[in-house]
Amino acid sequence: MSLVFAGVCSHAPGITGRKHMADPDDADTFYAAFDDMRQALEASRPDALVVIAAEHFANFFMNNMPAYCMGMAEDYQGPIEDPDWLGIQRRTIPGNVDLSRRLIETIMQDVDLAYAEEWKFDHGISVPLNFLTPRYDLPVIPVNINCQGPPLTPLHRAWAFGQALRKACDAVPERIAIVGTGGISHWPATPDSGKIDEAWDRDFLDRWCKNDKQRLLDYSDEQTYLDAGQGGFEIRTFIAVSGATEGLSGKVHYYRPIPIFAVGCTVGIVELEAA
Repeated sequence: MSLVFAGVCSHAPGITGRKHMADPDDADTFYAAFDDMRQALEASRPDALVVIAAEHFANFFMNNMPAYCMGMAEDYQGPIEDPDWLGIQRRTIPGNVDLSRRLIETIMQDVDLAYAEEWKFDHGISVPLNFLTPRYDLPVIPVNINCQGPPLTPLHRAWAFGQALRKACDAVPERIAIVGTGGISHWPATPDSGKIDEAWDRDFLDRWCKNDKQRLLDYSDEQTYLDAGQGGFEIRTFIAVSGATEGLSGKVHYYRPIPIFAVGCTVGIVELEAA
């Protein structure tokens, strides 16, 4: 089996940019959970990490907004934001053109997929990499699911994308890790920034842990917007991971609402068979 690791995590810019403003216990426990995730990722001995994220108008805008896009570059630059504001220094992140191409060609058999040979990572990818690949020595293959500009891809298509990604991973000899990163409930760049709906988050994570397809897809964008903010649209990245690991349960290793980070802070890992 070529899929050797799968997990999910939050990526809000305040996680790194406002650590100094957070309650020390909040920051320390969340950072420790990220470190545990890093150790589990490294123990799986991946050859590449596919990061499924929500892009925040850094590379794509309404004049060209693919529903799904995968990177196919030798390397990537990031973060695109001010390093002092984000708390992460700019650097070059390695990619793998050949592996990306093979994954893309297989995914295209089932799901329409755009690809990009240039990509500047914003906080959606840079924050997770800061914790999970701090030496930046693991090739990364970025994936964007449009969670920003309506019309948004339907949830069942995010699941189908995950299935297609899993099929592609199983078709290559390399050991592949995937991480989906997004919300969950949050209201970024609005007067409600810092608001978190803990009950909504915990209910969603229960569905995610059980890999309950019916309940994971039983959200409307209208109700998600009301209950979890526009940031809640990023559940698509978690659902894609569930599609890629259909039938397998996950475990939430950390969840805590941390208002200064402006998101329900989450680390979860899927319980894959030993590979």
